[in-house]
Amino acid sequence: MTGHYVVVESVGTAVLKPFEVPPPGAGQVLVETDYTVVSAGTERANLIALPNTPGTFPYYPGYCGVGRVTEAGEGVESVAVGDRVLLTFSSGHRSHTVQRAADLTVVRDERVASLDAAFVPIAAMGLQGVRKIKLELGESAMVIGLGLLGMFATQSARIAGAVPLIVTDFDPRRRDLALRLGADYAFAPDEANLAEKIKELTYGQGPNAVVEVTGVAAALQQALTYVAWQGRVSLLGCTRIPDANIDFYQYVHRRGVSLIGAHTMVRPQVDSYPGYWTARDDYRALLAYLAAGRMQAQPIISEIVSPERAPAIYSRLAEDPHPPLGIVFDWQELR
Repeated sequence: MTGHYVVVESVGTAVLKPFEVPPPGAGQVLVETDYTVVSAGTERANLIALPNTPGTFPYYPGYCGVGRVTEAGEGVESVAVGDRVLLTFSSGHRSHTVQRAADLTVVRDERVASLDAAFVPIAAMGLQGVRKIKLELGESAMVIGLGLLGMFATQSARIAGAVPLIVTDFDPRRRDLALRLGADYAFAPDEANLAEKIKELTYGQGPNAVVEVTGVAAALQQALTYVAWQGRVSLLGCTRIPDANIDFYQYVHRRGVSLIGAHTMVRPQVDSYPGYWTARDDYRALLAYLAAGRMQAQPIISEIVSPERAPAIYSRLAEDPHPPLGIVFDWQELR
């Protein structure tokens, strides 16, 4: 059987290639992919070899999707043929993938559409960025940057009880979407008198917690400007270029602010504890929120395209630092 996968062969150049689909071995299953989600920020950074990326090729993009088990190897008991499963870092953008059965999260609730489930691995990144700032009911929060992670961080902060919940982004369409997904106030970062407006909305204190999701060093400076004394700032975005000259005495040390690194790989592997859940526990929580209608993914989708368009999609991604949100590859079109 012939499958297909996306690979970036050189800076800015992605291609769709065929491969011979292998059978699953003992403890493994073969998964036929339905959808994969393009993580525009991370994949663009690797695509054009920005600082703090490996900068080597070939690069195999993709870490977020959903598919269905079509064949099980010897000794597999945790999943069955026909089960829907999440696809994460070991899958990439490909039509078929062999996975270790014990690593898979099964989507058992039929209320969760596959298009929604495909976003769960990246939604978990936004969720853990909020989880690590340990919001308490009644605290105010701010999300800076409304890419995919920012949209899910906004929804997570809403679920966690943030009030008011403030978001910022230069794109007015993203601000409007964030308001529909639960933000109370949305501003452009360059809006006049923004610091005063945020102070007024937070009763003169500033947000108790800020999630910085742009990965731009200047945005960290903004986060430190707005956050309350003894507030917490979660660094969820991957900073590629550390070009901000921050006075850490004035903005962090003197004011008792906590800076929290929130890379999604900083998680427990076995048991969750307050502020730090395993990836699998976060996946289960997100599936429950999606099933209950408390979190949404489909409003974030801007394009559902055939993987045959991958070269054009990645070419645009290389040229445009502000690509559309939520680009999804529909692998069913190749079957």
